[in-house]
Amino acid sequence: MLFIGTIAENIAYGLAEQPSQQQIEEAAKMANAHDFITQFPAGYDTQVGMKGEQLSGGQKQRIAIARAILKNPNVLLLDEATSALDSESEKVVQEALDKVVALKRRTTIVIAHRLSTIRRADKICVVSGGKIAEQGTHQELLQLNGIYAGLVESASM
Repeated sequence: MLFIGTIAENIAYGLAEQPSQQQIEEAAKMANAHDFITQFPAGYDTQVGMKGEQLSGGQKQRIAIARAILKNPNVLLLDEATSALDSESEKVVQEALDKVVALKRRTTIVIAHRLSTIRRADKICVVSGGKIAEQGTHQELLQLNGIYAGLVESASM
C-alpha cells in the first residue's frame, strides 16, 4: 500500500528515524525499483498520488518491498504480493522478494495462489478446508502426489 507523498517518503514510511537518501536508494535497488524511479524527472521526489495512482501495479509492489527491506523486520508477511501483476511484472517482483528473503535468514510467511511465488520456499503448507492438508518442500509435495501435485499439474496445462 502506498500513501500520498513522494516515492522516498513511501519507502521510508513507518520508520522511527528518517533514513538517509543512500539507505532509501539501497533498499530500492534491492527491490528492483531504483531503475524505474530514476526514470521519473523528479526521481525519488516524484509524487505518487492517491494510493500510488501514478504508478503501475508492479512499481507499487516494488516500492512496498523497498519499504520492507528498509524496515528489516524479523518476520515478513507477504499476502498475495504478486497477485495483481502480469507475468513480466510478477517475475521482476519475485526476483526482488527472493533478494529480501536471501538478505537475512528471517521468518517469511507467503500467502499465495500462484505456485511460482512459493516454489522455492523452505516449507510449503497447503491449506484445504481451513486446515493444513499437506506440508513440505516443492519436491516433497510433488512426490506425495496429492493436492499440491494436482495444482502444479493443472497450472502447467
